[in-house]
Amino acid sequence: MCFLLFTGEIIAQLEYKGNKTLRIDYIFSGNAEKQEISLDELSVSEGWYGRRKNLDSVPLRGNGQLIMKDAQTDSILYATSFSTLFQEWLGTEEATRVRRAFENVFLLPMPNALAKVQIELYDFKGKTIASMKHEVNPSDILIRPVKNKSEYVYLRKSGRKEGHSINIAIVAEGYTKKEIPQFYNDAEIAVEAILSHEPFRRNRDRFNFVAVGLVSEESGTSIPHRREWKNTALGSHFDTFYSDRYLTTLRIRQLHDALAGIPYEHIIILANTDNYGGGGIYNSYTLTAARHGTVRPVVVHEFGHSFAGLADEYFYDDQYVEYYYPEIEPWEQNITTLKDFEKKWKDMLPVNADIPTHKGQAPSIGVYEGGGYQSKGVWRACQNCRMRTNEATDFCPVCQRAIERLIHFYSE
Repeated sequence: MCFLLFTGEIIAQLEYKGNKTLRIDYIFSGNAEKQEISLDELSVSEGWYGRRKNLDSVPLRGNGQLIMKDAQTDSILYATSFSTLFQEWLGTEEATRVRRAFENVFLLPMPNALAKVQIELYDFKGKTIASMKHEVNPSDILIRPVKNKSEYVYLRKSGRKEGHSINIAIVAEGYTKKEIPQFYNDAEIAVEAILSHEPFRRNRDRFNFVAVGLVSEESGTSIPHRREWKNTALGSHFDTFYSDRYLTTLRIRQLHDALAGIPYEHIIILANTDNYGGGGIYNSYTLTAARHGTVRPVVVHEFGHSFAGLADEYFYDDQYVEYYYPEIEPWEQNITTLKDFEKKWKDMLPVNADIPTHKGQAPSIGVYEGGGYQSKGVWRACQNCRMRTNEATDFCPVCQRAIERLIHFYSE
């Protein structure tokens, strides 16, 4: 599949004039040896809250891409890129022993006529490992209409013209009915934390935030390594892939069911727990422990993953497999293998800077070894950054540029 990749200069493309959202549910399944994509269900809701321009482009390659074309003209109607927990799981030891299935949901502008959809998944070297093609007929009687069932309130509203703002839903997880007022306070904290960081601060007028107070039967979230399991709205839990601080939910359909009809494109889930952790998956969701003392830096860090597709810049060399290889340049904009460094932050380096940056040198922007969980063979731009530690005061200049490009791509 070939897409027009975003390189920094915004070019107005096809503009979507409709006002309905097509939701496509897939099941990604398999193991380390073989992967498959299955179509689950199609549904439609009123309102389209994604971008209305640059529809035929993707800003980042991602670990997968989806494209929808007009069946008659073969012109691209919409394209998006993404990452998934399924693909992360393929890099675990468990994936060598068992097969698993993961829910995935994608939101597209509803086509006016028969359309063709193709979706692809890539491995850690960018090779296509699974793909599927199918048609979408907007008059199909089996496309399920859905209406909003959840209450929501605006925390921030940009005032910009419809289609020129980025819509983010902040969702309650593990809050009982009596704790919902606390959720709204926690949601305000999350918004303030994000908008306190550049380049979100200077682009705050491009964002809408809504808070969705989902009610859970029990307070908190599940912590398997403590043998604590809770009945919550989204079934979130720590210990994802047996990593004790990795907090996720696998109930993606349930999440989007709760958000149907609400103005959202990106999702931040706040879990009512003081146990440290979180998770962020590019173009899927951010999930953060809302009651821990580090919630502010962590929610910003995880949003760097889910919104901007930024990689982690720390390393510990205990992955079952490596995610990055010397012959492949990572698609994430804040790390490099130096395979194709021209496309990264080489233009931001000081004049006559050494590549990589030698020990003892400390330019504001350099090429420092260590990142993407690997101490060797992967380089980052700065000694510290919000994508590296909670103690960093902000995103580094390279991450800031990457985020700003995404903001303008979605909101022009």
